Amino acid sequence: MAARPLVARQPNERLQALIQEAGCSNAGLARRVNMVGAERGLDLRYDKTSVARWLRGQQPRGRAPGVIAEALGRKLGRTVTIDEIGMANGKNLASGVGLQFSPTVMGAIEQACELWRSDVGRRDFLSGSAVASSALVEPSRDWLITGADPAVARNTGARVGDSDVEAVRAMTAALIDLDHRFGSGHVRPVVVHYLNSVVSGLLSGSYRESVGRRLFAAVSRLTELAGYMAIDTGQPGLAQRYYIQALRLAQASGDRGYGGYVLAASMSHLAAQLGNPREIAQLARAAQEGARGQVAPRAQAMFHAAEARGHALLGDARTCEAAVGRAVTALEQSGDASGDDPDWIRHFDHAYLADELAHCYRDLGRPEAAARHAEDSLAGHPESRARRRAIGLVLLATSQVQQREVEEACRTGTRAVELLGTLRSSRGAEYLDDLQQRLEPYANEPAVREFGARLEIQAA
Repeated sequence: MAARPLVARQPNERLQALIQEAGCSNAGLARRVNMVGAERGLDLRYDKTSVARWLRGQQPRGRAPGVIAEALGRKLGRTVTIDEIGMANGKNLASGVGLQFSPTVMGAIEQACELWRSDVGRRDFLSGSAVASSALVEPSRDWLITGADPAVARNTGARVGDSDVEAVRAMTAALIDLDHRFGSGHVRPVVVHYLNSVVSGLLSGSYRESVGRRLFAAVSRLTELAGYMAIDTGQPGLAQRYYIQALRLAQASGDRGYGGYVLAASMSHLAAQLGNPREIAQLARAAQEGARGQVAPRAQAMFHAAEARGHALLGDARTCEAAVGRAVTALEQSGDASGDDPDWIRHFDHAYLADELAHCYRDLGRPEAAARHAEDSLAGHPESRARRRAIGLVLLATSQVQQREVEEACRTGTRAVELLGTLRSSRGAEYLDDLQQRLEPYANEPAVREFGARLEIQAA
């Protein structure tokens, strides 16, 4: 029998470089790995010979690569991934980055930082992958049945304080304002680079428990924003990864209310865009259950409105109306002032609820009600909410088409086109595409031909 050919292993140069950067001996790294393993309930007995084998290219089995990355990360004072130590073995990146709801805080940091790093690196698998509804529902289940992390404090790395958290919050507020005014096409690259270059360093720093909770809350908010911006730039596959990580970071912050917001305002709207109405309602109900008793009426109103969207797309008018009624009641209970509410829900006012209801009645085929709510939404949204106003105009135009008011619909649609001309928003363009499809039965009418020509000029 012929001898089996030997497969030569390649030296692990990535691991070698990190060991040198950390100023660690082989024996020292082995001790650190054994200690981290013990914290995770693993009985590891590595020594300097084990490390030498890794450097020659041997791949340790099981959870060992993650433990090695954690040990080196602690020594370096930053997050280190198994890809960086040359032990991903094809399993950590390609399609899975950002899709895991990690069971540990350290794993959550690693997942988020790897997602940001991959996004900055423009890895094709992030934006090119399809979106699976199960990829949204499964993390929502994990969030629903899992309590807050017992501890998030870290004692390695640069010191992180309240001023750092406030900086992240202030940056997020400024980016939200720019996004509303100009669309995500102008802003998203800034968000991603800030997450990768600044925020990843903060998460990998040293912070006491209270600061850590606030830090995770602030980073969760910014990560959710990056996910929304991925949708607005036509990258739903990337958005789902950001939303899953925003949900996991919210879990680490201990804020069940904001976790519910990610489910109802982010994941469920992505499911709506993808045409999965059953998942919309499921995600909204998960938000209601998981945050029960821990959110103000304004947030409850948003959760119920999200559920109504799902029932409307399913054609279930009765259940939709019940959810709409709960949303309206909850928002009335919140009053006009939003100062006592968390900053992530203060924007949800009567104009935003009217926008949600306009979507519901459009999908239920009740154009009169859809038009009324679209007009209420437009009356309430200030000029600074340019994208939201543009979408409201398209909703109004759609309801006018449904009522066979074709010329009026084209005039309203033209106003939307003009407003979207000031933005870089894939989401707005998708609404216009939907309106144009609804106008196709009237393609021979002069107003429709003129509107189509205007759209072609806009697209050129």
